[in-house]
Formats: sequence, C-alpha cells, structure tokens
Amino acid sequence: MTETQQATEVVEALFDALKNRDTDRAVDRFDDAIIWHNVGLPKVRGIAKVGRYMSLLAKPGYGFDVTVHNIAADGNIVLTERTDVLVWHRLRIEFWVCGTFELRDGKILVWRDYFDNVDFFKGIVRGAFRALMP
Repeated sequence: MTETQQATEVVEALFDALKNRDTDRAVDRFDDAIIWHNVGLPKVRGIAKVGRYMSLLAKPGYGFDVTVHNIAADGNIVLTERTDVLVWHRLRIEFWVCGTFELRDGKILVWRDYFDNVDFFKGIVRGAFRALMP
C-alpha cells in the first residue's frame, strides 16, 4: 500500500467513525499534536481538546453525517470536497465543506476545513424548515 493510499484510508476511516458515533475510533486517527481548524474560527489544538469536541457528536440528540464527493491525496496530504451534516435533535444542518488533512506517521496532524458562512446559514434555515414540517 502506498503512502497516498494509506493517507486516504485514514481520512475515510475518520469520517466512518464519526458517522457511526465511534469517537474513540475517530480520536485514534489523530496525532497527539493535532490542530483542527475551521477556517475563520479559532484553532483547536491537542488530542484532548479535539476529542472533547468529537465526543459531543456522540451525545444523545447530536450527530454527524458526511457525503464525500471527491477525495484526492498526494503523499501525506489529503483533500476532500464534501457535504457535512450536523445534527441537533430534529435539526439537520447540511453544508458544503472543503478540507485539507496533513498526516504524520499515519495519523492526522492538521485538519483544516473551509466552508462558506452563507452556505452554513442557508443550511440552518433549510434544516429548521424541515424540522418544523411534519
């Protein structure tokens, strides 16, 4: 297996774990010095802090889903183009995300996501409308 294939599989395994609410398996994909950065928001540094955020997704009434539209890698760098879904009870917020993952020794060292705030807000409005409709 090439370095590129391995890097892609690590990112895909992260998303699979998050979708299945398996935060231990998700956190196991992170380097201890991970930096999670949703561009425009503060960076979250370290496996303990990032793990706390990930564990929120497994609480009752919360969740995460993802559809990866495109994934590409070059060595230890993986790029994703995807639709993320954040769930809070009946509210499902769907929005477009492009992500960059930098791996070190088979673990995710940097997870940087780019998304449009307007698209995120539209996702909230669409989700609220769907949640209120029977």
